[in-house]
Amino acid sequence: METIISKPRQIKATTHRFLKDLLKQKWQLLIVVICLTLSTVCTLASPMLMGQGIDQIATGISRAAKTGAHFSVNGKTLGTIVFALLAAYLLSALFSYFSQHILASVAQRLTLMLRKRISDKLNRLPLKYYDNHQTGDILSRVTNDLERIADTLQESLEQAFTSIIMIIGAFGLMLLISPSLTLIALLTIIVSIVAATIVSSKTNGYYAANQAALGKLNANIEEAFTGDQVIKAFNLQPEVIRANDELNERLQKAATKAQFVTYAINPLIRFMSTLGYVVIAVRGALLVIGGRITIGDIQAVFQYVNQVSEPVTELAYTMNALQGAVASAERVYEIEDALEEQADDKAPVSVRPVSGDVAFKHVRFGYEDDQILMKDINFEVKAGSKIAIVGPTGAGKTTLINLLMRFYELQGGQITIDGVDIKTMKRSELHSLFGMVLQETWLFNGTIADNIAYGKPGATLSEIKAAAKAARVDHFINTLSQGYNTVLSGDETAVSVGQKQLLTIARTILADPKILILDEATSSVDTRTEIEIQKAMDKLMQGRTSFVIAHRLSTIKDADLILVMNEGTIIEQGTHQDLLNQDGFYADLYRSQFAVKTAGV
Repeated sequence: METIISKPRQIKATTHRFLKDLLKQKWQLLIVVICLTLSTVCTLASPMLMGQGIDQIATGISRAAKTGAHFSVNGKTLGTIVFALLAAYLLSALFSYFSQHILASVAQRLTLMLRKRISDKLNRLPLKYYDNHQTGDILSRVTNDLERIADTLQESLEQAFTSIIMIIGAFGLMLLISPSLTLIALLTIIVSIVAATIVSSKTNGYYAANQAALGKLNANIEEAFTGDQVIKAFNLQPEVIRANDELNERLQKAATKAQFVTYAINPLIRFMSTLGYVVIAVRGALLVIGGRITIGDIQAVFQYVNQVSEPVTELAYTMNALQGAVASAERVYEIEDALEEQADDKAPVSVRPVSGDVAFKHVRFGYEDDQILMKDINFEVKAGSKIAIVGPTGAGKTTLINLLMRFYELQGGQITIDGVDIKTMKRSELHSLFGMVLQETWLFNGTIADNIAYGKPGATLSEIKAAAKAARVDHFINTLSQGYNTVLSGDETAVSVGQKQLLTIARTILADPKILILDEATSSVDTRTEIEIQKAMDKLMQGRTSFVIAHRLSTIKDADLILVMNEGTIIEQGTHQDLLNQDGFYADLYRSQFAVKTAGV
């Protein structure tokens, strides 16, 4: 069922956590605050200096009007004021530049830190997490949400610091000039802030909904790209386009609401400020006429009113932008807070050298604690044995392998290798015992040699070629212009599905694992190639414990043990002949396949 996020669930906790991460660069932030303070002080000094210059000119005009003399001003004094004014503007710009440069570094370092933590976390999350979360949504969190955090910090944090300092400083200087005009400005600002608060109260929910909609859209796009061939084969393009359009429209509506609320605050505060500006202008004119303040002072007040109203507008906008960053941070922290794989034992046990004995002892497992599938699974496998796992689609064959690899934790019982409980082993060592050849092949962007050597870093070219020959893929590789140095691109257009399967088999051969997991490794190749690969597999399995997930029962008659699965658990086990003699589920399954084969002849 689809879940729509209406607002961040723990905004206070997320904000506190975000600030804690940000303050890991407290010294850089302190320098930023100092630079911004100095820049703002220079900016605040400008109206006072300009007011003094205007008063100098006004005094000269007034003196000339009264005495009838020529207009004149003290050039030295006015020159000093102009020089100080220019210096103030220059220093303000320089300090602002330094603060922006340092803040950009802070934002990128914070993003890098979060990205590293998320990358490490994703490697520690259990398989269950990926079962319950769409790949596109995870990608959206580690890309779009992190970028949003960085952009907001870089653009908004400086505005927030500057606005606060500017508001405090401007009000302080206004009080020195005229308390009554300051009171009018203060009332105007209070009304503006209240109005902005009312409007922005919905921002959190809108931004969270926007990011959630973006994550769903990314997930849908990722599925459409990865399943493009299937979509076209079933002529499902219209349905995919329709679903994508719906998600696009949902994102557009969510983004429109978030952006509207954000940008509606600016004109609202400007309107309030304009009304206050008119009142201050009238009141200021009366004070000048009454001789209580000078023209330069009223000019300074006007500038300070602008310097206060602009920061209030920016501060309101910045707070909304920061709320969007908090919504993104919460989505990132949700990954960090996800339950990890159970930690390795503090004193892990090593099983090297490995023989390959495997045992399931009273194993209980279910994807949820209240939905147990395997209630009491018991079987033992001697080293070098061939174990076949059979059953209909969805019977739990892959789940059994995942338990053996400890991708899922048991609710009870234990799984042992050479008598050692796999829970007491380091996962890295446990996984190194296995070699896997699955139906769904995976090759990365690199040379053929690198792909074959993936399971054995540092392998020599002669070892790589030997593995390729054993997998019957050496001849194909040599037909390529670059041979083993041929680079496989992302789409691997030059390599067929069967050839990719052969390369993954060569990779497993080179890794030389003690325990093999084969999931119909020859299902994607032609009959002639299948025979050759089966010979290579038979040779590879000699002396190794092999778990074979089989769909064609005729291929596993010689298995030392056959595990029959249905509805998530093992219902029968034994040799091929033993199971036929039981005349149970396996016998029916085998006869049905034989009947289908006979009917097809």
